[in-house]
Amino acid sequence: MTLRACFIGLLVLISQSGYAAIDTYEFKDDLTRERFQALSAELRCPKCQNQNIADSNSPIAKDLRDELYRMLDSGASDTAIVDFMVTRYGEFVLYRPRVSSQTYLLWYAPAGLLSSV
Repeated sequence: MTLRACFIGLLVLISQSGYAAIDTYEFKDDLTRERFQALSAELRCPKCQNQNIADSNSPIAKDLRDELYRMLDSGASDTAIVDFMVTRYGEFVLYRPRVSSQTYLLWYAPAGLLSSV
């Protein structure tokens, strides 16, 4: 094998690594597809700072999209899916954390600070 052939082979391998895989899912109906899109836009990637799992290319986001698809395909409700994700990854996966004793300050401290000014 010549040096030129090795160089061309290396260029082909490097150029192919730049293409990201695109997830393709087959949905039962349009409603399930819309639910998938809405939930994947609402769930934050645990690895990325401010990206949802729909936009993230990280391996964990792909795993979450696969899990989301599997749960939707098995008939799980949106609430059950979100509860599962929160149980597994914590409130961080939600862009809008639920109001609870742990997030009370997050929701109401800004209002308290503004009213005292």
